[in-house]
Amino acid sequence: MFLGSVFFVVAASLECRAEDYPFITVASTTSTEQSGLLAYLLPTFTQTTGIDVYLAAVGTGEALKIGERGDCDVLLVHDATRELQFMRSGFGSVRREVMYNDFVIVGPEDDPAKIDATHDAVAALRKIAAAKARFVSRGDLSGTEAAEQRLWTEVGSRPLAARDLWYLKTGSSMGQTLATAVMANGYTLTDRGTWVQFRDRRNLKIVVEHDPHLFNQYAVMLVNPARHPQVKVDTGMAFIEWLTSREGQDKIASYKVEGQQLFFPNYVEP
Repeated sequence: MFLGSVFFVVAASLECRAEDYPFITVASTTSTEQSGLLAYLLPTFTQTTGIDVYLAAVGTGEALKIGERGDCDVLLVHDATRELQFMRSGFGSVRREVMYNDFVIVGPEDDPAKIDATHDAVAALRKIAAAKARFVSRGDLSGTEAAEQRLWTEVGSRPLAARDLWYLKTGSSMGQTLATAVMANGYTLTDRGTWVQFRDRRNLKIVVEHDPHLFNQYAVMLVNPARHPQVKVDTGMAFIEWLTSREGQDKIASYKVEGQQLFFPNYVEP
C-alpha cells in the first residue's frame, strides 16, 4: 500500500510536467540496485534517449505485485517461474532475458558446517541443517529467496524459522540480510554482485560457488497495457530495446567492481 502511494505521489507531482519530458517507472530487484548496476546503467540510458527512470528497488515478489497493479511500466527481475506465470496471467506483454550472474553461499571464516569449497550448494545446505549452523534467509519472496527455497527442496526438507532455531528470516533486502549474517556469524545465499559491493564482511567469506544450481538469470518485462492502459508503452519499450541492444548489452558487460565483471549480458534476438 505504501509503495503504491509513493508511485501515486510521484505521478501526481509530475503530471503537469509529463509532456515536458518523458519518464518511466521501473520496479527492479534490490540486487540490481545494491550491486551498483542500475546507478551505472540508467544515466547512460537517460543521456541516450532523454527518458528519465524512476526506480523502485524491491524483492522480485514485491516487484511483480507492483506490476500486477499497474503501478510501474517495466520490471527487471530474476525468478523465471514467477515471471512466466506473470506473462501467462496477462500482466505482462513483453519478456526478454537480458543478463545473468550467479549466487554464492557465504559463511563464517571458521565454517562450522565444513562446506568450504564443496561447489555443491545442495550438499552444503544439507550439512548446514545437519550441523544446525546459523543460516540467514531473506524471507521476503525475492528472487534470491525463491532460489534458496528451490535448493532446500532438493535437500529434501525446508527449514521453518518457527521450528528450527538455527534458521533466521530477515524479511529484508540482500544488503540487510548480509549485515544480519555478519552479526549472527551465519551462512546466507546472496547474489555475487551485492556481495562484491558489500563492505562490512568482517568474518564472512564465500564458501560455495561455481555450482550450476547457482545460476541467476534476469529478465525485463513490459507491463501489459491491455490490462493497465496507463502503461507507457513507447518509453517502456525504449528501455527494453536499449537494454537488449548492442549498446545496452556492452554497457552491462562493462560494469565492474574492483576489476570484477558482475553481470553477463545474454539477450538472444529471436
